[in-house]
Amino acid sequence: MTTPVRFAVIGGSGLYAMNDLEDVQTHEVETPFGLPSDAVITGTLEGVRVAFLPRHGRGHRYMPTEVNYRANVWALKSLGAEFIVSVSATGSMKEEIEPGHLVIADQFIDRTTDRVRSFFGDGVVGHVGFGDPVCETLRQVVLAAAQKSGAPKVHDGGTYICIEGPTFSTRAESNLFRSWGVSVIGMTNMPEARLAREAQMSYATIALATDYDCWHDSEEDVSVEAVIKILQQNVQNAQNVIRGVAKAAAAGQLPDKSPYADAAKTAVMTARDQIPADARRRLARLYGEILG
Repeated sequence: MTTPVRFAVIGGSGLYAMNDLEDVQTHEVETPFGLPSDAVITGTLEGVRVAFLPRHGRGHRYMPTEVNYRANVWALKSLGAEFIVSVSATGSMKEEIEPGHLVIADQFIDRTTDRVRSFFGDGVVGHVGFGDPVCETLRQVVLAAAQKSGAPKVHDGGTYICIEGPTFSTRAESNLFRSWGVSVIGMTNMPEARLAREAQMSYATIALATDYDCWHDSEEDVSVEAVIKILQQNVQNAQNVIRGVAKAAAAGQLPDKSPYADAAKTAVMTARDQIPADARRRLARLYGEILG
């Protein structure tokens, strides 16, 4: 009998593989929403089964807007994952969050414009609560692992603002976002976190601060070269955090089911006899019992 996946990792810029996995299997997953960014890799880490998916595809082939977020989340859910740990390169929006630091965010602001944000639609209307977008149970496990990872500093909490990209912010935008009190800026955690909640999964993010965006007068403007340089230094820290989460899972610090396993139980507003057959098939893996 195959050991079930305990949690999944979505790797961002710079994290395209997890070399420490043992007993590796490759899964080419087809979903009702198209193909995910790449094959999903499962393997054993610290005695627990982990799934890994590179968000941008191996070789970094997809822009943030082009990522098939629905297919990615659905694929991980289909393999049994209840928890998603996201690893994401971000710009720092606060002086005290220096490049190289980690931020274990607890809130999001979504400023994306061109992405499909929901599994619902096309005949099924649903509204899932999202006031606290990060699972605190999972976040605390990630935070504890991060504090033991060897990272220069770990920041407990903070708001991640997600922009469309692929260009970096203007200076005016950067200063506007800073006035909102955000901690980091990135291009990928939305709608990923929304979809994880709709899929009744837990979600937490490890934000790797790579630069000061363009607001910082004493620093050079953000560039791909600067981001990659810091990322290369930070990828090992991210791997250490993931290993720490696996150790916590092995020790029973993650529950068997996500605290949001019933997040969509009362979300569907569409009369059951009005749901199209193709919508039922498309959403069966996520909401079979809920749709009736």
